[in-house]
Amino acid sequence: MSMASDIIEALQNLKNDEQRAILMRFFKSGPGQYGEGDQFLGLKVPEVRTIAKMSRDLPLESVPELLVNSWHEVRLCGFLILTYKMERLYTRKMARNISAISQRDEIVRLYLEYADYANNWDLVDLSAPKIVGPWLLLPSEIEDKDAIMDSLAGSPILWRQRIAMVSTWKTTQQGHPEYALRYAERLVNHDHDLIHKAVGWMLREVGKRGGMDYLEEFLKKHAATMPRTTLRYAIEQLPESDRRYWMSRKE
Repeated sequence: MSMASDIIEALQNLKNDEQRAILMRFFKSGPGQYGEGDQFLGLKVPEVRTIAKMSRDLPLESVPELLVNSWHEVRLCGFLILTYKMERLYTRKMARNISAISQRDEIVRLYLEYADYANNWDLVDLSAPKIVGPWLLLPSEIEDKDAIMDSLAGSPILWRQRIAMVSTWKTTQQGHPEYALRYAERLVNHDHDLIHKAVGWMLREVGKRGGMDYLEEFLKKHAATMPRTTLRYAIEQLPESDRRYWMSRKE
């Protein structure tokens, strides 16, 4: 599909009222909840992915029309299109290609410009690790990536903070746990459950990807005071005896 309006129409044609009610509860869209006011068509992620893959050649300048749409699934489709565009540009062949560098930077700039529209955890988790994560490790014409990431982590907006944290899934996967540790350190005592889970998840990835020494050092420093949810996520794949030990530190 080559026009944003065609994509929106295709998604709307799949509307499922029964599934819509389930999603509105699942993503906490009620009054006072973190997703308050969000509107759903009732589509499952594979349905949205199918349309996003069909539309990956949508001109970049047309993607914002999807990102600002009031329907959750339309925004998701826009963010997925960005991930598919990005994936083409960080293969080994394209990593240092001058044109690819410029295109990656353009996608990241657009993503950050519209980051506030990634306003639920699924929108963040399905986009940030595949857009911001690879960009952190690849050549770029954008200076001071750390300052950009620090700005996200230090933002008062929950979703920007989560972007900073979950983007590190890709950097950890590529053997650079320092990013996850940096933002876990900044966000470990956050007051929101969605950040507790994100920090714990990324710490678990550090241990899982061969950084057990880093994880243990972090736990020695923070296990007694970090939120219980964060700790449980972080130690989830450790041997049972180790899990009991770290939980006892918390208790």
